[in-house]
Amino acid sequence: MDKPIIRAKDIMRKKLVFIDGMATIEEAVSTMERENVSALLVEKRTPEDAWAIISTKDVVRGPIAKNRAYNIVNVYEIMTKPVLAVPAEMDIRYVARLLDKLGVNRAPVELNNELVGMVTLTDIVYAMNRKE
Repeated sequence: MDKPIIRAKDIMRKKLVFIDGMATIEEAVSTMERENVSALLVEKRTPEDAWAIISTKDVVRGPIAKNRAYNIVNVYEIMTKPVLAVPAEMDIRYVARLLDKLGVNRAPVELNNELVGMVTLTDIVYAMNRKE
């Protein structure tokens, strides 16, 4: 019997937290801590703009590694842009391969041209463990 396909929409976290690119890293880290997330989506400047993301890893590589004060570095200086959004219907095995190939831990999930959630490698590992 075939195993059911698990799709990104089945395991995604629906909580998305956004921040403005002009915010300081201090504001971003406070938001992450308050919202209990390790990444924030950066708001688009225009409808044609690409999505961006900032994660705790970016903070480590940026201000922490370079010994720069959180209150003088802006999100736009260290964010990753563009960020790849995966289709909600994508099989999580393909999501895992894609994230691995790109060297990233998470991706927003897109449905009907809207971001509807976030999927992480951790979510995928746990879901595959439950599937077996």
